[in-house]
Amino acid sequence: MPRPICAHIHTAALAANLERARRCAADARVWAVVKANAYGHGIERVWGAFRSADGFALLDLQEAERVRALGWRGPILLLEGVFEARDLELCSRLSLWHTVHCDEQIDMLAAHKTQQPQRVFLKLNSGMNRLGFAPPRYRSAWARLNALTQVDEISHMTHFSDADGPRGIAHQWQAFCTATRDLPGERSVCNSAAILRHAGDAQVRGDWVRAGIALYGSAPDFPEHSAATWELAPTMTLSTQLLAVQQLQAGDSVGYGSRFVAEAPMRIGVAACGYADGYPRHADTGTPVLVGGVRTRLVGRVSMDMVTVDLEPVFSAGVEPGFGTEVTLWGRSGSGTVLPIDEVAQAAGTVGYELMCALAQRVPVLTD
Repeated sequence: MPRPICAHIHTAALAANLERARRCAADARVWAVVKANAYGHGIERVWGAFRSADGFALLDLQEAERVRALGWRGPILLLEGVFEARDLELCSRLSLWHTVHCDEQIDMLAAHKTQQPQRVFLKLNSGMNRLGFAPPRYRSAWARLNALTQVDEISHMTHFSDADGPRGIAHQWQAFCTATRDLPGERSVCNSAAILRHAGDAQVRGDWVRAGIALYGSAPDFPEHSAATWELAPTMTLSTQLLAVQQLQAGDSVGYGSRFVAEAPMRIGVAACGYADGYPRHADTGTPVLVGGVRTRLVGRVSMDMVTVDLEPVFSAGVEPGFGTEVTLWGRSGSGTVLPIDEVAQAAGTVGYELMCALAQRVPVLTD
């Protein structure tokens, strides 16, 4: 039989999270962000759940082709725009909308020969300081685009750096309002955190919101709020089984580097999951895990193919774990107990996004 590790993608949860974003955004249209192969879930696997979105947003032209091949005829937005001039030919052929964030992209458009004008989203660098035109240069960039016959409609966008935290969005929102004042075109500023925390304001909500991590059941402002607090459902479960149970005596160590040493007699389980499966190697003793639906902890160092877990809380709960017992690394166990991916990520010093995207190719993926 194959190795027992498996990831499950929960399509009903994906659809429910999309509707949750839509309720928060009221009358705005919703981009379903499916970059990074739908945050590790697989574009083809999320497609059915996200068909009610108003558009798909992504980065990669090949991913755009995959979405079109699935039968989507609505808007697709390239969030980083084009990377070379010939990409514009594919934008025309696939009817892709694309972001413009630098002079070089405007130059490409100016030189592009097309019978089909392009729909573009002009990006303002309102304080994130990654991509976009600085506020003093934004209106001149708009004027250049507006003068091109190759450009049809120009929309306005920016990206909030602190929508998930105490600094908030006021400083960037003011920069955006000033730069875009009186310019025609639709607006898009809200990412997942802004959708959940700030989209109650109709002006901030704008015309389009970009729902990303919230669609995949992770809270963008964890630990201030949990996914459950935001009424988001887990969309990915990573589960495996116990391969062995070991009895330790006080002073016995576990795994490479003897990172964990038993203080008293205890039982540990060995589970078929490691960093070659995408589980974070830097997850340390104490990282939460479910065994037989009972919450316990990781002990010792994560190895390539195995992790070791403390079985004492499991026995104390009246469960008798052994070879083949279910182990849930994150997501929903067979008994219905949920281990939020955000809790695992926090314990490992990272974010849920990384765990989703890091799922290894060798892990079988099922949908339900």
